[in-house]
Amino acid sequence: MLVEPTVFDGPEAVGRALAALVADRIEAAGAGRTFLLGCPSGRSPWTTYVALAREVADRRLDLTGLVIVMMDEYVERDDGTGEMRLIDSTAAHSCLRFGQKEIVDRLNAAAGPGRGITQDRYWVPDPAAPGDYDRRIADHGGVDLFILASGAGDGHVAFNPPGTGPDTATRVIRLADQTRRDNLHTFPSFGKDIDRVPRYGVTVGVGTIREQSKQVVMVAHGEPKARAVRRVALADSYEAEWPATILADCQRPLLFIDEAAAAGLNGHRPAETIRN
Repeated sequence: MLVEPTVFDGPEAVGRALAALVADRIEAAGAGRTFLLGCPSGRSPWTTYVALAREVADRRLDLTGLVIVMMDEYVERDDGTGEMRLIDSTAAHSCLRFGQKEIVDRLNAAAGPGRGITQDRYWVPDPAAPGDYDRRIADHGGVDLFILASGAGDGHVAFNPPGTGPDTATRVIRLADQTRRDNLHTFPSFGKDIDRVPRYGVTVGVGTIREQSKQVVMVAHGEPKARAVRRVALADSYEAEWPATILADCQRPLLFIDEAAAAGLNGHRPAETIRN
């Protein structure tokens, strides 16, 4: 289905709107009840995580039932054994580190002692057994809300590159060169040197996102995401050459963007901008 974008007047407004939606869903689930929140790392969802912490504090939300389901992480190959393993989680570009600092720690500080996310409820796929991740999610009833973002240059979602099949599950992949170039901007620690960007990652598949999510919200802001927004907004079904178009095939999809990202819509741009 075509997903009509909701346009906000800036990145912070995008974040506040999605944070309020997430908080509503957690609140409706009830204190202590398991709620799976799918999370990407990076710049696009960052304003949402900041705003969600404010919602948690203002509403005094109990997060003991919240599970953070990270989408992906960089992996490296052991030169001796060929084994794939997660990169050092203390590295500045680690998605696991981002999730711990920008999501878990931030939300726990807002929730207060005894009301936060326990470490066993912070999940990341294991490159040694990636298929277990999909089974683990399914065993808990699926992801209640999955936050997505699209790569600016090639439409990757999580680490899924152009050409990804519609039914792909969680797996280890070789990262596309354009994805690695996009990530130079996501993590300044790479120093704009593409040779420092890992060549492998473990990632949920687009099939995982479609089949395991009860609701999906994609966020995009800034002029560099205008092309990505246009591709996603005009897709009425999944297009393998732009994996972020999986949004069109998901349950209850929403597309939250700001005015700068909406510039690429031209005549297809929604008439109203929400200002909050």
